[in-house]
Amino acid sequence: MIGTKDKVFYGLFATTVAIFAYLIGYIFLVTPLAQLQAGGLAQKIFYFHVPAAYAMYLCGAVCCISSAVYLYNPTDASDAAARAGADCAVVFGAMVLGSGPLWAKKAWGVYWTWDPRLTTTLLSVLVFVSVVMLRAFAGNGEAERKFASALGVLGTVTLPIIHYAVLMWGGNHPTVITKTGGGLRHPAMTHALLVGFVAMTLLAALLLWCRARLALSLSRLARVEEQAIATGQIDF
Repeated sequence: MIGTKDKVFYGLFATTVAIFAYLIGYIFLVTPLAQLQAGGLAQKIFYFHVPAAYAMYLCGAVCCISSAVYLYNPTDASDAAARAGADCAVVFGAMVLGSGPLWAKKAWGVYWTWDPRLTTTLLSVLVFVSVVMLRAFAGNGEAERKFASALGVLGTVTLPIIHYAVLMWGGNHPTVITKTGGGLRHPAMTHALLVGFVAMTLLAALLLWCRARLALSLSRLARVEEQAIATGQIDF
């Protein structure tokens, strides 16, 4: 019998798939082409690129808050949420770093330049990669968990720097949706971007839920195994 949590999960999954299908169709069938200086057809990557960056911020915030909670009151649930936040931040960070150069090649003529925002984004993603690697290979003891949580909190501090990098240090990275940016000149562009934010938010929630449930299940299984070994129920 399917429980309430499973029903909610399947509902979230179906909603995410439906919105992504609508988003893709709307972007390529309704949204007009941008000017050639903005990349032309390649500018449509923008509607995935920017929401993916937002989702990375969201997952980083989950990692930071859950890590801080774990440092204050260590529980398997908060550790699982922190682990999920770091893992998903890497996933969405890879989306950003993968989609950005494809757009940049058409708009700037190069795949990569050491622009302040690009550089700070790369550094932030590498911090979350280090958190993931630490959790994967340094063990799962109390000290290792706390060290990974502290690194997760410190790593999330770099995320606001990405947002304000252009304002502080300049650079070539476009500021499309700010007051100083070029703006979205057609209502369909604004609509596509807003739907993209909704789609990426739902995808982030879905991935965070899956990863946290998996991490929590593995932690509980490990504790049951430790108790069984301690009581002599199974041989190690």
